Formats: sequence, C-alpha cells, structure tokens
Amino acid sequence: MTPFAFKTPPVSRRTFITGIAATGLLALTACSSKPKAALDISSQNVGAMENFAADMQFKATEPLDLGLLWTDWPDTPVKDSWEIFKEIKARTNVTLGLTHIPFSDAKEKRSLLISAGDAPSIIPLIYTGEEEAFVSSGAVLPLSDYVDHMPNFKKYVKEWDLGTMVENLRQSDGKYYMMPGLQEVSVPVFSLVLRKDVFEEVGAGVPNTWDEMRAALLKIKAKYPNSYPLADGFEGQSLLNYAARAFGTQAGWGFGNGMVWDESAGKFKYAATSPEYKEMVTYFRGLVEDGLLDVESMTAADAGGGSASVSENFANNKIFAASGSTNTAIDFSTALDKTIGAGSYQVGLIPPPGGPAGDTVEPRNFWHGFMISSKAKDEPNFLALLQFLDWFYYNPQARELLRWGVEGKHYTKDAAGTITLNKEFSLDARNLNPNAKVDLEIDLGFATFPSESTESRKLKESYSTPEDVAYIAAVLSTRTPLAPAPPAPLEEAELEQASLTGTPLKDTVDTNTLKFILGQRDLGEWDKFVKELEGQGLPAYVELMNSARERFADKA
Repeated sequence: MTPFAFKTPPVSRRTFITGIAATGLLALTACSSKPKAALDISSQNVGAMENFAADMQFKATEPLDLGLLWTDWPDTPVKDSWEIFKEIKARTNVTLGLTHIPFSDAKEKRSLLISAGDAPSIIPLIYTGEEEAFVSSGAVLPLSDYVDHMPNFKKYVKEWDLGTMVENLRQSDGKYYMMPGLQEVSVPVFSLVLRKDVFEEVGAGVPNTWDEMRAALLKIKAKYPNSYPLADGFEGQSLLNYAARAFGTQAGWGFGNGMVWDESAGKFKYAATSPEYKEMVTYFRGLVEDGLLDVESMTAADAGGGSASVSENFANNKIFAASGSTNTAIDFSTALDKTIGAGSYQVGLIPPPGGPAGDTVEPRNFWHGFMISSKAKDEPNFLALLQFLDWFYYNPQARELLRWGVEGKHYTKDAAGTITLNKEFSLDARNLNPNAKVDLEIDLGFATFPSESTESRKLKESYSTPEDVAYIAAVLSTRTPLAPAPPAPLEEAELEQASLTGTPLKDTVDTNTLKFILGQRDLGEWDKFVKELEGQGLPAYVELMNSARERFADKA
C-alpha cells in the first residue's frame, strides 16, 4: 500500500468512515510460494483451547487479562458499567484491560506508544498501510506467521473470496503485519445522498451517469434558481473520491499514493497528470461555472461529518444532492422532518454515477483490523490471545454480540434471521427506538468501533434502513468494482523517500485540483501544473514505485 495511504475524513464517532481499499495480486490459496508450517507456539498455550475451530465459542481454560488500545470518542466515553465487557468476560473468560487514547490525536498517541514499547498487546483500528511504519523496527508481529492459529479468519477469507486482497497486505519481506476487518460485500460507504422526490419532480429521475446528473441539476436549478443543487461538505475530498473512479482515475480520499496501474503499459502512472484526471476536473469546473455546485461545500468541513451548512441548506431546498453516507442520510432526514415534515420527501443514497470509464466503483474494501505488539509473542498465553482475537474479530456470533448485544435481552431474531432491537433499548446512531431510555451504544458499549470491523452482508443489512439495503443491492447489481492494482511494497529506506516526495506532491495536487474546479486557476495552465509536479520530483517518484513493483513481481 502507500506510505500515506488514506486521509481519514474528520468526522465524529457517529459518522466515522474509514474503509480503505486493500487489494492484491495473488490468491491466498494459490500463492506461488509453498505454504509454511505454522510456527510452534505450543509452549505458550496458557488458557488456550485444544482443537479450537472456526465458528466455535472461544473460552479460555483459565482467566486471562489481555490489554487493548481503546480510542475514546467524545460522544461515547467508556463507562465502567458498560455491559459489553462483562459479556465478553462471561463468554470468553477474558478481561480486557483498556489503554485509552483520545480520538483527536489517536494516530500520534498510538505511534508513540508502539515506538516506546508501551502499547498493549492488541492494537485495533488499523487500516491497510498504517502498519508499514512499524515493520522495520519489529514493534509489531508478522501475523502471516500465525494465521494457521486463526481458523475463523481463514474460513471467511476463503468463503468471501478475499484471498487476493489478503495477499496484497504483504510487505517487502513477504509477510503481512495486520489482520484486516473482512467484509462479505463491499460497496462505497460515501456516495450521493439525493432528494429523490425533487429529482422525480423535475422529471430527471435518479441519474445513472455524471452526464445525466448534470442534466438533472440544470432542471433543478431552473425550478429552484436560488439553489446550488450539488454539494460535498468534505472539502471536495469525498465527491472527488467516488466520482474519480467513473472517470478512470483516483482522487480525493482515494488518491492514496497517486499511482494508477496502466494495464496496457504494465506499469504505474501518476493519476493527477493523466488525461482522465483532467477530464474529471474539467467536468466539475463546468458545474461551478453553471452554478450547479455549492462552492462553499468544497472548501469547508465540520467535525460532525461535513459542513453544517450542507445539512441546513439540504433542509431548506437549497441543496438537493450531497456527498454522504448512511448516517448522513439520517441526519438530512432529521433536518427535513423539522422543515418540511416527515413523509413529505424521499432521501437516500444512490450508486456512484457512471462515467467515461463505465459503471465502475472502487475496488473491494477491507475495514479496520488490528496489529499485535511484538512483546506478546513471549507471553505464556500467546496462543490464547490469537484464539481470542480470531473469535473477537471473525466469529459470526461474536460479531453479532458486538453489534447488537445479547439475543433475547437486547434484541430478538426471527426465523429468517431478521434482528429487531427490543423496545426498551435505543440506538441513537441509527435512529432506532429514539424514545427508549437506555442506548445500546452510549450506555452499554455495544455498536462501538469494535463492532464495525468484520461483517457478513446480513449483519450489515441488519442495522441499515430499507433505503440503505436497497443501495447495497443496487451497487452490487449495477456497478463493477475495479480490479486491484498490483502490490508494490516499499523497503524501509524507500518508505521515507516516498513520503518525502509523495506528500508534497499530493499537497500540490489537492490544492490545485480545487483551484481548477473553483475557477481560481485557469484550466489553460494545466500543462504548467504538470511541469510544477515534475519539478517536485515526480519522475523519480514514479520510477521508485515502478521499481518496487518489478522487484515484488520478481519474487512472487
């Protein structure tokens, strides 16, 4: 992956979205190298179960205390009374000892703890690419060495056809150092949230392509002349992220290291200097010129999940399409209830529009996973730690527990597997039973960040609105995920070199992309912009990435 793989959107716990595309080259079951025998850790089996298998309830054979790094969100502070930890202990005989870090600077605090050797054994909320900084120091374990002790992980990687993606986690030494959250199905978390009733009202329907979107926005602008019908609210990063794929490039949150695989040439090229990138920028510049894109929403962001003015303007018939997620749609609906009344509108996510590159979306995603501190390998309970994490992250019953609590007490499940939250419990983040006195997340600790990592399609749909279930189905049936780019892992010295060059390159791209779109820089200066990037060391940077790719391919 990249040395600066993904810029996490600045959002609250309620709208925290950081799924990152983690893709690969070789299938897990068809790797060119011969499978290695599992490392013998039989002497570190204190508390471990014999014959531990997939879908089995893990329960340590003696009480265990395991340390876990916990990120504190301001709106969901951990309470001593949280039932989640009591239930985990009852089921697994494991007491989780939390080391707290604040959400505001979680990455920095986490890095300091790991580098100093003070991190607890379990280091969660790790996205692909973030582990690279800790590989050379040996601060975290190569988890590929221990995968044979994690039967749930192996089972669902195989069943959900994720082997290729797992292989792309390998670093230059051929090992991977993080275990990802697995998703049975993957759709873009962010897309366009539409006032579908207004699009129908003007005779546009739901746009399938960006050209159709422009035509629809013109119709809305004609009916609502004081509107700027399209908005982002995430400094342009969200809109460009999902739009870029349809233009055959990558941008915004998905820009990554800027490398796009050119299949015909068999090498990487830099996205921002490509004709496809210029075509995308030109399209959005045209929307600004025609008064169809809210300029303020391209430069403002808010810790609550986007510019506050976007929600306000959405509720006041000034914006009718905006970047968002499931939770954004809920927020917009809540705001519209207050202005035009419940039942007077239809709001929902639509699949990212298609474009010149076709009806394409980002490659399948992993979700956040975990690393293990290297000091854990010397502990007498190391095998039990692996078994617990395999249950905690990948066992279906564990995933349902983390999301919904205890069946019969907090929720019911019918014969078809449909989950219903009991009426005495609310889940404010999903607008479920809002009048109940006890919130599943805030008061009990369920549905917090550990619940997000691994999900079957059915579990994902269990907490989704009918509109969101329809969105998932629509994306899966009408959009094609892009093929993964081949891996090009960098060695230690190359990581620093790539960061020193790639970071300022990306800063220049981000700044000038917005300038071109907003009309602060004339598109006639595009060639000059490309030369500016070349002057910052772009040719050497591209060569570095292609050399890494060739080296990795030669070892495969």
